[in-house]
Amino acid sequence: MLNKENIRLGIAPIGWTNDDIPELGGENTFQQCISEMALAGFTGSEVGSKYPADPQELKKALDLRGLVICNQWFSAFTASRPMAEVEKEFRDQMDFLRVVGSDVIGPSEQTRSSQGNLDIGVAAGKAELSGEEWKKMTTGFNRLGRTAKDEGFKLCFHHHMGTGVQTPVETERFLNDTDPSLVYLTFDSGHFAYTGADPVAELKKFISRVGHVHLKDVRPDIRKMAVREDWPFMKAVREGVFTVPGDGSVDFPSIFKLLGEADYRGWMVVEAEQDPAKANPFEYALKARDYIREQTGL
Repeated sequence: MLNKENIRLGIAPIGWTNDDIPELGGENTFQQCISEMALAGFTGSEVGSKYPADPQELKKALDLRGLVICNQWFSAFTASRPMAEVEKEFRDQMDFLRVVGSDVIGPSEQTRSSQGNLDIGVAAGKAELSGEEWKKMTTGFNRLGRTAKDEGFKLCFHHHMGTGVQTPVETERFLNDTDPSLVYLTFDSGHFAYTGADPVAELKKFISRVGHVHLKDVRPDIRKMAVREDWPFMKAVREGVFTVPGDGSVDFPSIFKLLGEADYRGWMVVEAEQDPAKANPFEYALKARDYIREQTGL
């Protein structure tokens, strides 16, 4: 069973406004977003494009609602850009995160990623890294992981559709090629399910490296069409391939059981990007919070 003392619950603003397609939820304000997060019963948020760039301003708004930032996406280009540039941006982001309460940073390798490409299928455009690029990436992530550890942070790598580390096989190779004391995994149930893998089996396999958890459900009928027709990733999002826990096909009771048995300590974050015009973000935040409470007692 999950220990209440060890688990904190967060939610990502991507359900209110999508950073890759800002018109999805363009009408939703930052103040509305974080107020509804708090009203729904969450204590952590990831960072969205509408959040203030001034960390003190952001912290004040969060403090008023009993929220902290639990993690932030970082677009890493370790395979294709000079590491000095990547590391400087990485350090700058940690400086921001430290002020707003986070000690987790969640990079994803974005070299030639197709995730934000609206004109090509996520499979047709998927990044494939050469052997040299792979070595640069894993060496680079070990360096970033050391930087994070020295600064009191945990680097939690995000496997993601359209990137060079998308599948369970690629994720396992990445983890095998990086230092387990420096590089952790952001386990994302929805992205593994999208690939056709069983998220429960993948969590069991990778549990010793999991440092952050994204709870994302998948609507299997929409996923089936998305894969068959190779939709662009954001088309799949628009059409509702993802949803909140308990509203799709992912076996969350087994995921919660595994995390409890492993004595997981950290954040569980609802990250279910949808079109807010079709899926009211506050309604779905409440639905997710109720489901987590029913399944875990948290």
